Amino acid sequence: MYSVTHDSTVVLPTPADVRHEVLGTLVSCVNIDEAISTIDAWIQDGQRQYVCVANVHLVVEGCRDPKLRGILSDSGMTVPDGAPLAWILKWSGRRETGRVRGPDLLPRVCAHSVPRGYSHYFYGGTETVVEDLIRRLRCVSPGLKVAGACTPPFRDLSPEEDAAAVREINDANPDIVWVALGAPKQERWMATHRAALSAPVLVGVGAAFDFLSGHKREAPLWMQQIGMEWLFRLCSEPSRLWRRYLVTNLVFLAAVSWRLMRSFPPTLYRMLQKSA
Repeated sequence: MYSVTHDSTVVLPTPADVRHEVLGTLVSCVNIDEAISTIDAWIQDGQRQYVCVANVHLVVEGCRDPKLRGILSDSGMTVPDGAPLAWILKWSGRRETGRVRGPDLLPRVCAHSVPRGYSHYFYGGTETVVEDLIRRLRCVSPGLKVAGACTPPFRDLSPEEDAAAVREINDANPDIVWVALGAPKQERWMATHRAALSAPVLVGVGAAFDFLSGHKREAPLWMQQIGMEWLFRLCSEPSRLWRRYLVTNLVFLAAVSWRLMRSFPPTLYRMLQKSA
């Protein structure tokens, strides 16, 4: 798809504009390089966008909550963090699509931003986590500009506290705000606060602060590559994550299987017609 402006200029879609529907949620058909290029373009153009990093849990939550599904679909990008989402997008014909994990995106964007002078703000986590996160990021990307950080309490803020947090972020004047409040709280926060914040880009990265600061262990690379990262996290925090991974994964698998079964007969019929 493309559009034509009033002066007959052809406007081609960017990778972030191309999406595929997964159980009602529109997921961006991008890889990590395309995601970084899109964020870079938003900052250069002075746009105001938010990025959701979606996994199976978030998509299933979107099935249950139409408002959340709208937040995910209306984002500037909703990137495929989970391996199953990336596989589905590839199977849909978007072969260049790849996983865009929060713990990969954050340091990659930080490294990309150093020569460009972009500044970063970190919202979420604990003071110790954020301090260790910034220290490690600066070791990997010397010269990284940190505009500020805020570690809100693990409860709903009062209107006065929320307004103060918005003022603090705007006074710091960052280019990118990294939000780590956990899903789907961070997605709701970004959608609610997008208009009030002057930063061009908000990115919800879930547990990335904990992983990159060294406060939580990530799954081995081989488990990430075969889509078994969820099992490592479940074994690490069973009491907190059992419902998310066992119940949610089963719901996702059942829903996707049902849709594939419904689409298989007409697909097979078309294949037989072509071969006749």
